[in-house]
Amino acid sequence: MIKPIMGSWFEFQHHNKPEGKYWNPTCAQFTSEDWDAKVKECAELGMEYLVLMHVALDFKAYYKTDIFPHADVACYDPLEAVLTAGDKYDMKIFIGNDFFGQWDSPNIIHDPDARRLRLRAIGELYTKYGHHKSFYGWYWSNEAFINKYYSEDFIDYVNECSKEARRFMPYGKILIAPYGTRVVVPDDKYVKQLESMDVDIIAYQDEIGVQKTKVEESAAFYEGLRKAHDKVPHVKMWADVEIFEFEGQVYRSALLPAKFERVIKQFEAVSPYVDKILIYQYQGMMSKPNQKAYAGHEDAAKLYTDYLEWLKANHPDMLQKLYFLNIKPC
Repeated sequence: MIKPIMGSWFEFQHHNKPEGKYWNPTCAQFTSEDWDAKVKECAELGMEYLVLMHVALDFKAYYKTDIFPHADVACYDPLEAVLTAGDKYDMKIFIGNDFFGQWDSPNIIHDPDARRLRLRAIGELYTKYGHHKSFYGWYWSNEAFINKYYSEDFIDYVNECSKEARRFMPYGKILIAPYGTRVVVPDDKYVKQLESMDVDIIAYQDEIGVQKTKVEESAAFYEGLRKAHDKVPHVKMWADVEIFEFEGQVYRSALLPAKFERVIKQFEAVSPYVDKILIYQYQGMMSKPNQKAYAGHEDAAKLYTDYLEWLKANHPDMLQKLYFLNIKPC
């Protein structure tokens, strides 16, 4: 059976400005009520998880801190708004603890200032927001390119962050989402690397939106990774499915919602091998029609509607959550 969407990445502003053309301006004006509406939309579709991409960007912060100046957005504390909504709608939220340096710098995990601020922020975020039941764990935002194997520098970065995070949240879940899925060598060396990393979940990017992989190829890559993860069962294997396409040149143009016909094939390809499917991303690529908090290209409404109809037909149990949360069904 094809698995449904169990969660999504989200962000207060998309880090790549050309890509975020159709939702960045809207989300910059979001109030706490608008963020509540967005979280509610995800809950209405039966999603359980949200992954915040980052708490800082371009040396400005999206939460109350003196690390950086406040970001130029209407909502003073959007992180508080999202976590409060998560509490309300019974969501589990991973907080992305970065970018405390230049987001696209290849040296961000090594930069001493970024490293210092990153570790400081873990304790600060827990102190300010740890009372929220929706604060489920952490996402380490600096993604790895698995060039056959993880680099030792990346493993050190992950383990350092996880060690600090577990001082405050011993049972918080830790998620990473690497790319390079198509070139991973899932052999014994890779299994040892999985054993050496202090993470609970790895959500592998399917890389179809960025045009590195074709839909018909991806199943084989995930099948190999599944065999490796079966040898390290405490590290759960999820998928990070890219539900977008580019308006023009890859990485240099706006992200648009992919056609549902392609997206459902992506889900079908990974479903036999992963525990859960997350998407990149609901925000901008899907949006409930005719809502004040609509964010994204006009086609985001169609992808939302097409997925909802498929969900009703194939996973009606996903919508039962609404009745327990006193949410009117879609």
